[in-house]
Amino acid sequence: MRVICIFAHKCVYLMKWITAVEPPSRVPQIAHTHRLLLMGSCFTSSIGELLREAKFQCDINPFGVLYNPISIASALREIAVGKHYTQEDLFFHGQWHSPMHHGDFSAATSEETLARIHIRLQHAHAHLPQTDYLLITFGTAYVYQAKADGRVVGNCHKLPEHCFTRRRITAEEMVEAYTSLFALLMQGDAALGITGNPHLKILFTVSPIRHAREGMHANQLSKAVLLLAIDQLQTRFPDSCFYFPAYELMMDELRDYRFYADDLLHPSSVAIQYIGEQFFLHCLTSQAQEAARACIRLAKELAHRPLHPDAVEYRRFLEQLLVKMHQLGSRYPYLAFDKEKELCHTRLNNLPTTWAPDA
Repeated sequence: MRVICIFAHKCVYLMKWITAVEPPSRVPQIAHTHRLLLMGSCFTSSIGELLREAKFQCDINPFGVLYNPISIASALREIAVGKHYTQEDLFFHGQWHSPMHHGDFSAATSEETLARIHIRLQHAHAHLPQTDYLLITFGTAYVYQAKADGRVVGNCHKLPEHCFTRRRITAEEMVEAYTSLFALLMQGDAALGITGNPHLKILFTVSPIRHAREGMHANQLSKAVLLLAIDQLQTRFPDSCFYFPAYELMMDELRDYRFYADDLLHPSSVAIQYIGEQFFLHCLTSQAQEAARACIRLAKELAHRPLHPDAVEYRRFLEQLLVKMHQLGSRYPYLAFDKEKELCHTRLNNLPTTWAPDA
């Protein structure tokens, strides 16, 4: 479609600069009262932080960043059963690592690594039965299988490449893995002590991050496998599985290196913000969108660093923020601003009680 404008008594045709991605036809309508669990690639973390800033109840990557679908499925099973990790589940390579976890969990001692793992895993296990939406972002269809036991690892932790077999999984493998996983999560398993959650909704995305190590053609094949598997899962679970086109938005509407970070592989902060806005627009209720915008504005104001922190104007600014929090709390009683209020009061208490007269 072309846009026509009138300028100097002439009709001017404005060129169309993007190929618009059609809005998703079936998407969930997420509200602040819903509990969310986000799993997957570092794109998950980026969107998750936007949701957290907007005051949604989010648990983001309790195993750390995971890229491949098999590791994500394994992590979700371990959350469901409440797996208890021991030193036998770890290995030492400079530090103590878990092959299922991101390096953020690694530590100099096995005790510290296990403590980090258990804190996040126990929290996720306790809240999984009450989770309303599971947001999964797949990064790549390539997996690394440890030659020692054949298990697909979530992270290689810089072990030598000869320790692993690298391969691309098929869409059929993905569909089989997630069909059994969703049956477990939704129906439960008394023998394993898993309570089913029949109302659980799953929202898939494919990360727009390009895996250059695979080569650009192999990267496209990998993304195609992920997209085909998601499409089949939507067909199998039409009332439970949804898809948000984050990958398509990056590839089509943001088809320009301006929207990439310096490595030309990851989306820039502007691109993440744009995709996040589209996610909010299509996947949140209208009331949730309104509340989210207000919460994000408040977060930006709290992050403001004054040029003159001892000036009387800064005290007024903080006092006005407290009023805004009270108004938001009254309008959206299901949102809590306790930490923000505490921060404001701490800053106010650190200000001088008197000022010199204005010049």
